Amino acid sequence: MEKPLVTVVLRPGEADRVVAGHPWIYAASILRATQPPEDGSLVQVKDHRQRLLGVGFFNSKSKIQVRLIHTERVEVNQAFFEERIRAALALRKRFMPEATSFRVINSESDLLTGLIVDKYEDVIVLQTSSLGMDLRKHHIVGALQKIFNPRSILERNETASRKFEGLEAVSGVLAGEPVESIDVRINGLKFTVDLRDGHKTGMYLDQQVNHHLVAGLAKDATVLDCFTFLGGFAIPAAKAGARQVLGIDQNESAINAARTHAVLNGVSDIATFEVGNVFDWLKGHTTTGPNDRLLARFDLIILDPPSFTRNRASVGDALRGYKEIHVRALKLLKPCGKLVTFCCSHHVDTKLFEDVALSAAFDQRRLLRRIATYSQSPDHPILPSIPETEYLKGAAYELVR
Repeated sequence: MEKPLVTVVLRPGEADRVVAGHPWIYAASILRATQPPEDGSLVQVKDHRQRLLGVGFFNSKSKIQVRLIHTERVEVNQAFFEERIRAALALRKRFMPEATSFRVINSESDLLTGLIVDKYEDVIVLQTSSLGMDLRKHHIVGALQKIFNPRSILERNETASRKFEGLEAVSGVLAGEPVESIDVRINGLKFTVDLRDGHKTGMYLDQQVNHHLVAGLAKDATVLDCFTFLGGFAIPAAKAGARQVLGIDQNESAINAARTHAVLNGVSDIATFEVGNVFDWLKGHTTTGPNDRLLARFDLIILDPPSFTRNRASVGDALRGYKEIHVRALKLLKPCGKLVTFCCSHHVDTKLFEDVALSAAFDQRRLLRRIATYSQSPDHPILPSIPETEYLKGAAYELVR
């Protein structure tokens, strides 16, 4: 090290979760520091008995005042990032050997808290959500260039979480040529990714495996894909032999992209898309008069909404929203039909989410058989000691009666 590291000492009882593997240290957990650390600097963390817990990035502006990066004293330079990125890449190659577009670094999941790196064919997009990572972008870019030799490295740092670290929103080219969109192959299908204005870093990669798995339920089915976005479930379902697929999303530009993807993959005669608020659409298609009978239309319904909750305080409202779309989806599901449903909030665990589906079924006097469960793709690894790394859960149910 160029100079001795400032030592941050934790209060008694605050070290256990760190020893278990969680990298976040909140201000309330800190007893004292040997001297005021510079924001963004590397500090060493010890328990109240002066036992080393690791080193991490300090930021006085953040509620998470230290983000641990290693359990030993190390120099965080380009070589450090190369080692971590290669280890993460090896994991992807082991579990997703055919994938050419995937998440390379998933922050805490890959022991690089505050860093997201996505690979879209020969273009890399990164996000830094912590000050410590942001100050070391030059090391990260150097490591990515050495490992991937990409055509371009872009940053999409417009996330709201950056303001909690005292960081401004910024986007642009970090290395290579400007690239605004790119054609990718996901599960052998063609998609165009908007790298400048698309959601997240361009598209959602965490459902990549589930898109393929759910398509296996679609043969000869009439399919409703709610919150379809770019057609992630709709296009594979059509390609897998569905008779008819309808995708709904309120984002008009996303729907236009989904229509383009249907043409690119030769399924535009099967997969059609509508712009609409899913809640309103479901309500409009399940509301009947006193003497009307509702006709169930779909063999397979997919619910993949955005997160309804960003914090624990809003879980109750989120559960009511989830239940409403489940109730209305069940009304449109044919006998023996299949309902596939997802939740992407780590504040709603798997048991609580299934309770929502069962409660909706009870209200409709329906009986469901669970036939599959889903999680996030392996390029979004889960470390059980860091609950925040597990957020996506899903299940497929068959309507028994």
